[in-house]
Amino acid sequence: MPYDGFPPLISSQLQYLLNHSSHLIKVEQVWSGTKYFPGAFDRFTLVIPYCLDFIRWDVVYNAELPMAPPDVIFAAEDEDFHPLHADTKLLQGILCNWNFKDPTCLFNLIEELRRKYVKYQTNLVERVDDDRLKFEISTIISREGIEMHMSSGTDKPEEVKFAVPLMDMNINKMVLACPWRHQQKIYLQVVYPVGRKYLSAPSAPRLKLMSSAELKALFPVDEIKLPSWVDGMCLAEYLPHLEELLQKQVLEAVSLIDVRRHFIEALAPLFGRPLEADPVFCRKATFLANSGPFTFLVHVSISTQFPKQPPSLMLQSTQHVNPRDMPVKSAIMNEYPWSPRWEVMLMAEKIHEFLFDECLNFKRYCNESQQQ
Repeated sequence: MPYDGFPPLISSQLQYLLNHSSHLIKVEQVWSGTKYFPGAFDRFTLVIPYCLDFIRWDVVYNAELPMAPPDVIFAAEDEDFHPLHADTKLLQGILCNWNFKDPTCLFNLIEELRRKYVKYQTNLVERVDDDRLKFEISTIISREGIEMHMSSGTDKPEEVKFAVPLMDMNINKMVLACPWRHQQKIYLQVVYPVGRKYLSAPSAPRLKLMSSAELKALFPVDEIKLPSWVDGMCLAEYLPHLEELLQKQVLEAVSLIDVRRHFIEALAPLFGRPLEADPVFCRKATFLANSGPFTFLVHVSISTQFPKQPPSLMLQSTQHVNPRDMPVKSAIMNEYPWSPRWEVMLMAEKIHEFLFDECLNFKRYCNESQQQ
């Protein structure tokens, strides 16, 4: 399907880039630069992930000459980034041999420019006059996939940011029927302030675990407590301990999928087969229940901390609507008899007993809401 508003030749190249890049590139805005084809877009801003942040490049085609390669305009803060000034035979070859019928051309151009940008930022960081940074770089530069970024400005101090990929582990293959299109990775963001003197006991860098939003369905990294940074420690010493911790927790998170699946299966004899359920991560399930003629849905939400945390429950009437014609729902309930030490069958029975009484309160609430 053509990208709406773009000439077909430009649309096919943009679609190929968005569908095949491993960097989850997105289009932020589009506009037209032609006077002769009103409404024909030929320019757009790409939002490109880099170093756990984003860079924005404007791609400028000419709708009147869509066979020609586009110009690429980089951000103002990267005014010294001149990828064509270096010995870049591959990049020059892409532009000189541009084939407007080949949908991969834009993809090849942006991927090569991003590789040049990685080298550009690495060179900036390596030139920083900071002994501590030079030492840290020398100990981790061999790690595959590491990215660096030099940040400075009139309103903020200079600092260097590292994006360090962690664990040589294929998380996608560990999840049965994995829905992820891109390889899931966990990164450590490391931010060092730029100094001019080497300190005998420098302060700890700012550390933060980061991952894609998709991975949070299995393993929310923002809930992980990072190991302490000991005075005098360097990043090369810190990373092995962190990776060992993460590897254990990822394996545990994968094993908990089956625990949640068994729990949902234990609910079925009591509530009936679920109307819908999350088949991959087993985080949600919905059942149809009744109390006499009163029928309602039971929504069960299961956190990644299950069974330490009880599931959240919500009831939804199939017979009552509010003044906005939306189904009447209960508040979320997670305060009920629970122990993570129980067998899953006992957990299911306790929830069934709790809802047997609670559904009467919910029925009364639904009837009262109709009378208002």
